[in-house]
Amino acid sequence: MTNLDLWPIGNCQVSALIDRSGNFVWGCVPRVDGDPMFSSLVRGEDPNGESAQGMWAVELEDCIAVEQHYLRNTPILISRHTDANGNAIEVIDFCPRFQRLGRTYRPVAYARIVRPVAGSPRIRVRLRPTCHHGSTCQQRIGGSNHIRYAMDAMTLRLTTTAPVGMIQEERSFRAERPLHFFLGPDESFAGDVAATIEDMLSNTTLEWQEWVRGLAIPLEWQQVVIRSAITLKLCQHEETGAIVAALTTSIPEHADSQRNWDYRYCWIRDAYYTVQALNRLGALDVLENYLVYLRNIVDAAKGGHIQPLYGVLGEATLEERIARDLPGYRGMGPVRIGNAAYDQRQHDAYGQIVLSNAQAFFDHRLFRMAGIEDFEGLERIGERAWQLYDQPDAGLWELRTRQSVHTYSAAMCWAACDRLANVAGELGLPERQHFWEARAGTMRQRIEQSAWREEEDFVSATFSGSDLDASLLQLLDLRFLPPDDPRFQGTLRAVEAGLRRGSHMLRYATEDDFGLPETAFNVCTFWLIEALHFTGRSEDARELFEEMLSRCTGAGLLSEDIEPVTGELWGNYPQTYSLVGMINCAVLLSKPWSSIR
Repeated sequence: MTNLDLWPIGNCQVSALIDRSGNFVWGCVPRVDGDPMFSSLVRGEDPNGESAQGMWAVELEDCIAVEQHYLRNTPILISRHTDANGNAIEVIDFCPRFQRLGRTYRPVAYARIVRPVAGSPRIRVRLRPTCHHGSTCQQRIGGSNHIRYAMDAMTLRLTTTAPVGMIQEERSFRAERPLHFFLGPDESFAGDVAATIEDMLSNTTLEWQEWVRGLAIPLEWQQVVIRSAITLKLCQHEETGAIVAALTTSIPEHADSQRNWDYRYCWIRDAYYTVQALNRLGALDVLENYLVYLRNIVDAAKGGHIQPLYGVLGEATLEERIARDLPGYRGMGPVRIGNAAYDQRQHDAYGQIVLSNAQAFFDHRLFRMAGIEDFEGLERIGERAWQLYDQPDAGLWELRTRQSVHTYSAAMCWAACDRLANVAGELGLPERQHFWEARAGTMRQRIEQSAWREEEDFVSATFSGSDLDASLLQLLDLRFLPPDDPRFQGTLRAVEAGLRRGSHMLRYATEDDFGLPETAFNVCTFWLIEALHFTGRSEDARELFEEMLSRCTGAGLLSEDIEPVTGELWGNYPQTYSLVGMINCAVLLSKPWSSIR
């Protein structure tokens, strides 16, 4: 069993990861990039241990088995605990989310319902939040049915129908009736606690199932697509529209690698891939919310530099520091807060901004279609793409100590100008269309001349060397090269020969700032699957896709990286890139709905 066999819950404001024992082991407040109230995932200790901190456990005495599943088409988790004598409880975990008073109710709150379902179960509740990135929170009883926990950003209150003294002193007691827990803002709980939380459960269930009902999913692998889509939506901070790359920080890319990064921010690149995948399913709400966020980023840039990532509120400065009180995942620190990549130059962001926005000029389903003013704002982004496409940057893999002119970045900048020409045509602006077509043509010619290696028969990942990189497979998705182009086919052969390790793909096989990479990057394998399909190897693509799905956690999800031999998952979790790959490949490879008629 992988240590990352975790089950996310959330409401697009806060989230939590729950382990196979039913413990909350990760969750930040008041939002995804906040202070981890549940931090045992990166404390280097067993959350079931008596001294464990940063966790919330509902423990059945003498428990021998825990079975878990999501309530159908929701991120509501049900864990059934059974003891050696057949006594059992069912724990339902969720973050409330539903429409109320004309707006979406998504509080900084976690709800738990404990139901006795067999025999006379005895339970113990241990709620041990952490504050200040790893320190023990102060707590105090505030009345007959609640406990307060003081954190930096806010004070949270546990309101419950369970005996408060038993919880505070962590004593075991018999669960003879359903027990309800609401950990949320420090304010009086309005209404009957049990009835209100039951109503929250019912309304949250309906909200998510209605959202899933509107997805245009493929015939095959429906559960894979639905679970990936729900989890991608959980990665959006709905208040601003930002989409984070993952819900965690500092899960290393492989054992003791020091490749521990904080992914709780909005990368322009990752968000582009997320909305691209969800658009294929018709989940336009995520796109619309993200475009609001993106327009604010573009406005703030005033035609200048676009960072590769921003905070979920649009913060530009994300200084990187070490959380000294957190030993790290399985003791493999450091635990980083912030990400120094915000200060890098990654020119592909200009292309991803334009590509994310382009649909808004064509899609009449949107509440707000883009117009002339939006186009003029994007032209400033296109101007930056034109200026920088053949200039060195850190590249999409965010190398920290060296720069090159990366073919992927250059091709993304080309795509910015190419799509601006398309948009200008849609808007009836022939002069601007010809202007951007001419620039895109010049850029294409320069990229082809600088990146093609005639002798090796492949496109190089950089203008200056003969480097192999899995991102070259994206030349297909960008429509820079068609699948029948001999240059793409030669590149595919070279990339597969140089970077494939069994059923998995490396990003690259050369030394970087931390030495040689040891794990494969999951999204690169999905890029390979797409390329295999488009070049006529569909059976190989389906076989490889099924192999990747077999590597998923019990929740049906993937992290960023995988050990090619053992299949152990590494890296931050759940990873939007990996979920995008599962959606895109399922849509691409599935039999059509018409095949069942």
